[in-house]
Amino acid sequence: MEKVVKTEAEWREQLSDLAFKVARKHGTERAGTHDNFPKVPGTFRCVACDLPLFDAETKFESGTGWPSFYAPISADAVDEKADNSWFMKRTEVLCARCDSHLGHVFPDGPQPTGLRYCMNGVVLKFDPEN
Repeated sequence: MEKVVKTEAEWREQLSDLAFKVARKHGTERAGTHDNFPKVPGTFRCVACDLPLFDAETKFESGTGWPSFYAPISADAVDEKADNSWFMKRTEVLCARCDSHLGHVFPDGPQPTGLRYCMNGVVLKFDPEN
């Protein structure tokens, strides 16, 4: 997959202030602020590069206040890396095409994977099925 590379100024121009803070500066939105997506079939895409990331069928109510999924749309849609910030050991989830910070993955999700991809809703855009 070809990477999307832009300058900081180009990302700032394209993204809202909060989306820039989360996607490009590895921030986190406040819980409960961007988990109001419709409960219909569709695809969650990266707000920065439009890459399909998650199928709506894999979304579940985690009670955390952030959109949660049990699996990405494909194994190559996201990248994962160790995140040892804030005195915690976590696994950061990034968009595989543009390296935008999406959130973290935890081993406390539902079956069939047992994983919880806890994403920042501000960096997702929902594309409902037609």
